Amino acid sequence: MPRTGRLLCAVCALVAVTAGAQVTRTSEYLEHMDTDGDGRVSLADYQAWMRYGFDQMDRNGDGVLTADELPGGKGRPVTLAEHMARIAATFNRQDTNRDGYLDARELAAPPQK
Repeated sequence: MPRTGRLLCAVCALVAVTAGAQVTRTSEYLEHMDTDGDGRVSLADYQAWMRYGFDQMDRNGDGVLTADELPGGKGRPVTLAEHMARIAATFNRQDTNRDGYLDARELAAPPQK
């Protein structure tokens, strides 16, 4: 993943955490991301949580983060579709048992390369 993409994912996660509710444990992430309360996070849950940061950074609401909206004020534009694809790729790397969901253990682990 290009540096801009990694940085954007990290910043979006931070924005989602600080704007929603401050979480400090994996169980709290699971509780906030798990919209249906089944004890696991689907791709849709994960993308919804991570999209919040993108939306907050997209000040003009056009679905594209331009350099002035990106961390550090530089980088190539990033579309919402690109961002969602990166999030899906991260989710898929974290879903080590390939069941289409992240449990607490998978959510706490760093994404596999």
